[in-house]
Amino acid sequence: MTSKTNPSENTNGLTNGPSGQPEPSAQSTQSLEPGPVKLLFKQRIFSWIASYNIFDESGNTVYQVKGKFTFGRLFKIYDAAGRELGKVKKKLFAFKTKFAIYIGSECIGYVWKKRISVRPKFFTDFNGWSMTGNIIEWNYSIMNAQGGLVATIKKEIFHLSDTYSITVVNPADALCAVLLVLAIDAEKDDRNNS
Repeated sequence: MTSKTNPSENTNGLTNGPSGQPEPSAQSTQSLEPGPVKLLFKQRIFSWIASYNIFDESGNTVYQVKGKFTFGRLFKIYDAAGRELGKVKKKLFAFKTKFAIYIGSECIGYVWKKRISVRPKFFTDFNGWSMTGNIIEWNYSIMNAQGGLVATIKKEIFHLSDTYSITVVNPADALCAVLLVLAIDAEKDDRNNS
């Protein structure tokens, strides 16, 4: 018996959405239930470079993130089976610090921080989302262009390693939301080490 391939599915495990841009397939979101989904980021202790396991509320691995030594910061995100889904990469030689967001091998846009602001604020140029944090940069809200809530990010205290929870309103936005969180974390780390 031969299996038919879906013509809208790319070789990298992503499907083309209505706009023709790649979107995560059902495999990459681990069949997340409809309605808000909560994910837990746990940075690995004693890691030479930032790497995370990202779990659902039941403790199942949904994503794995691995930082790489390269010219500029680079984080790659994989599904639980080890398939690469996207990456966050620092744009070099830019006037302001920007991080490129990739879904599969396609750069879908950039994330950057507003330079002067009492509360940290980040912008994107690919879906109209913006991220605003509290003064101590532990908690963030991701909003869409219409002002609707996309996700919230909260630092969990009393853990040995940096641990964040992210609640995504629509599970279809989970991968992009996770990539934005990684970009924020990379910008913070970049700023603290420069």
